[in-house]
Amino acid sequence: MNAVLLVPSQQGLDKNSIKTVPAYSIGLLLSLYLAQGLPVGFLTQALPAILRKNNVSLAAIGGFGLLMAPWALKFLWAPVVDRYFSPQWGQSRSWIIPTQCLTILLLLVISFLEPSALASPVILLSFFIVLFLINLMGATQDIATDGLAVRLLHKQQQRWGNAVQVLGSRLGFIFGGGAVLLLLDLWSWQLVFLLLTGFVLLNSLPILFFREPVWPQQIQVDVSPKAASKLSLSRPAFTLKKWRKFFAVEFAYFWHSPQMRAWLLVLLTFKLGDSLSGAMVKPMMVDMGFSLGNIGLMASMLGSVASVLGALLAAWWMKYMARSTALWWFNLLQILSFLLYAILAWQFEYSHIVIAWQVYSVNAIEQFAGAMALVAMLTLIMDYSRKQQAGSDFTFQVSVLAVTGGGVHIVSGIVAEYWGYSIHFGFCVLLAVLCLWPIFRWKRLEITD
Repeated sequence: MNAVLLVPSQQGLDKNSIKTVPAYSIGLLLSLYLAQGLPVGFLTQALPAILRKNNVSLAAIGGFGLLMAPWALKFLWAPVVDRYFSPQWGQSRSWIIPTQCLTILLLLVISFLEPSALASPVILLSFFIVLFLINLMGATQDIATDGLAVRLLHKQQQRWGNAVQVLGSRLGFIFGGGAVLLLLDLWSWQLVFLLLTGFVLLNSLPILFFREPVWPQQIQVDVSPKAASKLSLSRPAFTLKKWRKFFAVEFAYFWHSPQMRAWLLVLLTFKLGDSLSGAMVKPMMVDMGFSLGNIGLMASMLGSVASVLGALLAAWWMKYMARSTALWWFNLLQILSFLLYAILAWQFEYSHIVIAWQVYSVNAIEQFAGAMALVAMLTLIMDYSRKQQAGSDFTFQVSVLAVTGGGVHIVSGIVAEYWGYSIHFGFCVLLAVLCLWPIFRWKRLEITD
């Protein structure tokens, strides 16, 4: 790939392409987020239930969150994605197309595995390596897609763009999570994964036919050996000191003022209650006696449909309220759903009462509220992303969410196994309430600024 330096410029923008981009952008972004949501849906929605069905411990299921590490650490290579690409292919297409092709190949590899062979430690380790690589490809594609979304969408379109992001990922959860669980009860493992691979391939087609504009911040740099030696990013930073200096300069924007530091604290705490709660929902359903098919159809798929409705409602509602206010109220609604989970878990553990429609309804409410809060959060993340390095800024903020959320995900199984589900979800409520304080503090600073 050629190296491209991003600096402010008013030249090089194709005005005709900018006029035609908004009409196509929504469908394009939907296909991209759906393509990456399909394998992630399997990992987050289907895999925990499959593992619990096969008597894997809650602690081990929580620990499998390490497979999602690329999503938390993608900010480490986001600046490279922003700066290095082929001008002929386009800034985002240069990364999206190769990563999607590799994802399809990795899914084909999984389709030829025999589930019964996963009892072998060697096969199980190989399976996890392939899943890790799929996450690595998806996280890298996400950097380029988020940057493309920030550059494509005007401020008035951002809330709908983020609704599309949630819509695409939740549709991925429906097919990659719920449908996989349902179909595994009916079809063979190979056929189900070949179908999943076909869906990813189908949703990769729009980016192949997309003519990406030349953005106004984009200037190609001479990358001859002599010229390349003058670029700070053209030489690998092998030492820890160089890396620390690079990231201090690259992301100093996020701690340069009291308001930005307050926003960074919101990012650090926003997903704590949600991640701690969400990791144990499917295992609890398995322990309650629900089959994989019922979990796939009534929980993953119905819950994902509820999240789509929540995302669309949030995008519409945010037209009439401040974005910070939306984040506050939508987050409160999500905390209520954690409380409802705690009540259901208490009924199950102490009264041995399991009412299916209540479990499915609470799951739908939680998915609905979570999608609303996520749309508000992603819209604000777009607000805080600078156009000239949109992919890096957006990715850094989302990575902060993922690092803290993934950290509590890893320990969630230990907490639930030691305390039981009811105390676990009660603790999620308490933690989420405490995490309202950073939002309140940031809102006050935002108003004074």
